[in-house]
Amino acid sequence: MTDVNRIQAHVPTLKTSANELTLNYPYGGQYRSIDDYLDRNPVTGLLIARDDTILYEHYRYARTDADRFMSQSMAKTIVGMLIGIAISEGAIHSIDDLADAYVPELANNAYGQTSIRDLLHMSSGVHFFEDSNPGDDRDKLGHDLLSTHGVGAIEAVKRFDKRERAPGTHFSYASIETEVLGIVLSRATHMSVAQYSSERIWKKMGMESDASWGRDPTGQDITYCCVSATLRDWARLGLMLAHDGAWNGKQIVPREWLLQATTVESPSGFLSPGIANPIFGYGYQVWILPGERRMFALQGMDGQRIIVDPRSKLVLVQTAVWTSDHDPGMREIYALWYSLVAQYG
Repeated sequence: MTDVNRIQAHVPTLKTSANELTLNYPYGGQYRSIDDYLDRNPVTGLLIARDDTILYEHYRYARTDADRFMSQSMAKTIVGMLIGIAISEGAIHSIDDLADAYVPELANNAYGQTSIRDLLHMSSGVHFFEDSNPGDDRDKLGHDLLSTHGVGAIEAVKRFDKRERAPGTHFSYASIETEVLGIVLSRATHMSVAQYSSERIWKKMGMESDASWGRDPTGQDITYCCVSATLRDWARLGLMLAHDGAWNGKQIVPREWLLQATTVESPSGFLSPGIANPIFGYGYQVWILPGERRMFALQGMDGQRIIVDPRSKLVLVQTAVWTSDHDPGMREIYALWYSLVAQYG
């Protein structure tokens, strides 16, 4: 069983709307309701909030508001935001620093010789094949980090040392790049990533509940995934991002960093929607939705999503138990999302 570091919490701050949101959205040639969506999809929790108010909150499969839900790769965005905080505090000097400036054990490794910027953009150029199927490189990484007898993060990273492309030229989604960022962050701040997250985000925001972060056998937090938190606290995180890093009068994440993180670096470049991915673009460990309106998403396998519209301060949080053959492109949740923004945004 994976050990976890507790992330300490304080007091709740969200309000609940007196009238629950109702919504119809077009999908599959007909208009459907949110109840239809929940009946058709293996969702454990769905929460929609705007500004500081919950508009809709439902749980299924015997889950409740007290349960903690695994983030999967939504955790990557937390790491990206923590990197920005560490830079603002001077713990990390520049995102153009190479990873091995903070992790000397990786001095002779291709990932160690990659800049923090290119790791944030998943553009190291190092070979790492990830398609979420058994036997892919992410599966091997997971064994090294999640197995009781795993070798831990640094040794796991060292197994991948073949650069195929020049860094900063091509997007290739690779969970290992977030793992390298996590080691950099921990070394630079002299704290575990969970501790740093607790001090810089969870406590400052006044989260409702504790959260947890999985650890590898060497005690390093597994940063490509493995944060578990309540649905409402995931919503608070999304709302803080919707407010450009501010919450309850405090600037949690530097505003300029958050704007950079959630904006495509070059409108026609390799990180743009439709180029980085058939639909989405990519920022600093966060997916960017297509279109002129700045919207972005934290996305994890099995259907985990936080979708954010900064203009209207709308946030949708979904936790789920997707299978690989169930709407793999997540088309229906985005049909619901765009209708939500059109009607309430």
